[in-house]
Amino acid sequence: MRKLSRRRLIGAGLGISGLAATAKLGAHYGLVPPDAHGLYGPGETLTYATQRLLARHSPAREFARSQISREPFANPTGPLGDGFGVLEAGGFKDWRLTVDGMVAHPGSFTVADLRHMPARSEITAVQCEEGWNYIAEWIGVALAHVLEEAGTLRQARYVVYRSFEQGWWDSIDMADALHPQTIVTHGMNGGDLPVRFGGPIRLRVPRQLGYKSVKYIVRLTLTDDLKKFGKGLGSAAPEGGYAWYAGI
Repeated sequence: MRKLSRRRLIGAGLGISGLAATAKLGAHYGLVPPDAHGLYGPGETLTYATQRLLARHSPAREFARSQISREPFANPTGPLGDGFGVLEAGGFKDWRLTVDGMVAHPGSFTVADLRHMPARSEITAVQCEEGWNYIAEWIGVALAHVLEEAGTLRQARYVVYRSFEQGWWDSIDMADALHPQTIVTHGMNGGDLPVRFGGPIRLRVPRQLGYKSVKYIVRLTLTDDLKKFGKGLGSAAPEGGYAWYAGI
């Protein structure tokens, strides 16, 4: 992939006609989101490409412990079924996070396996597209470490992650997957991650809106092409009208 200069991208983004030019530049340099189509496609590309050029490594804001929300809001999820109840009753000992696709060592990890990996703690905000938010301490292992354990292949460009919740899945590019703040979370505010907040494990992507931090994750798939998944838009979210890239 050729390097796209900051001046060239910003210059292309000026004005309405610049949106179309930016879309062409984005396509040339591999900076087009999977849901870039229709009327809003050029704008989606401008947002995603500009962020990746200017803030690829920028961190999400972290907060002081005194700023942790006293009553965090757990947005509701769909029915999880009897199978989830059986796993919960067993203390999630039989829960597995499978890693497959473009990896050298496909396999699975138990919750205990994840807890024995190098831990990271961060106090970040969940910011919902509906306007609510809360701050919490999240404890887990960097997704980058999990991918390293599985042996990510060089051609992998995205991580697709699936939830135990029927039909819910999402994906991120490798810039977010390898960012140190993106973690496979198994703890919250000093204890285990509560079920209503996504326990036993949830992916936290604090540089994007809350719907990217999918609860109850059971599978990570490394791929170079998101067109193979669902309707080819990168996740379940754009299939319902939201953007694939939801940077904040």
